[in-house]
Amino acid sequence: MTALVMVLGALSESPVWLLGLLVFLPGAVSALGTVRQTKFVFAWTTLVVIVTMLVRHGDGRPWLDRILMVLLTLALGAASVYTCHRRISREHEMLRLRSTATAMQRQILRPLPMLTDDVLVDGVYEPVQEDRLVGGDIYDVVVSPWGTRVLIGDVQGKGLPAVGAAFAVIGTFRATAHREPTLTALVDALDASVVRHNSYAAQTGDDERFVTALIVNVDGHEEVQVINCGHILPQLVHDATVTMPALAAGVPLGLAELAAEPATVDWFAFPPGATLLLTTDGLTETRAADGTFYPLTERLTQRATLSPTDLPRALYDDSRVFAGEGGQHDDVAVLSVRRSPTR
Repeated sequence: MTALVMVLGALSESPVWLLGLLVFLPGAVSALGTVRQTKFVFAWTTLVVIVTMLVRHGDGRPWLDRILMVLLTLALGAASVYTCHRRISREHEMLRLRSTATAMQRQILRPLPMLTDDVLVDGVYEPVQEDRLVGGDIYDVVVSPWGTRVLIGDVQGKGLPAVGAAFAVIGTFRATAHREPTLTALVDALDASVVRHNSYAAQTGDDERFVTALIVNVDGHEEVQVINCGHILPQLVHDATVTMPALAAGVPLGLAELAAEPATVDWFAFPPGATLLLTTDGLTETRAADGTFYPLTERLTQRATLSPTDLPRALYDDSRVFAGEGGQHDDVAVLSVRRSPTR
């Protein structure tokens, strides 16, 4: 390369335009390479510039110009090494932060699938922001003395305040689901957790939140218990047919004091081998380019024969195709709850 620069410099009126490009080479390497590679290119570039200046000592160029060219090479090279070091340090820091966030997500939103004596729970969880592992949609599964309790919920709004409310609900669910014998008592505890979170949020100037939720209790009986707190209704898949159980609407968590009546438990049949689909509005409110909402019941019926493991991902992928270039505008959680064939 040194010989090439010298040859090209000899053919040109001045090597300055060649060296002017060469001195930026360490900067280009610093953007992609390691510190060692950047230092090597820096040293090589400096050597080429110095040798070229000495070889062409008879071209009449003032020594001041030569010295300035060498100083410029040294300055840019040193800056490149420093920049590369800072870049790699930031990359390592981001990797550590992402590893920490991943560990936190595994504690907050447990990895799917989850298997209990009563059900197999599988699904898809996709935050709207790709760099955020946890969003406003929540889910959890707890084994209690009264059966397996499944939670799916959706916190009002987006951003870190919504994540804070999500943490409050999940933490309370895990602490009380195996302690409270009735779903109504469990829902009362969840509602109180959102109220407490909102009181703290008001003190710091953040917005208050409410949380829509669906709590399902599956035990050895063929019927399941469900309390709907303003959430999207579940859909039952059995023998390749899809039905939507009729449930009381209820009010979201955090707004119980505004309700005319307390939360009530609904019952419906959940036969062995059936699958219960739970989702958030990130799926049902997906829109096509013409504003049409994603037809969940229709698409679910078309995929009713899929396994409970494949069903959530198939629906999610189909909704992305349905939305087209508009993409995802909200967090999405889709759970399949498969009743064990035998207890």
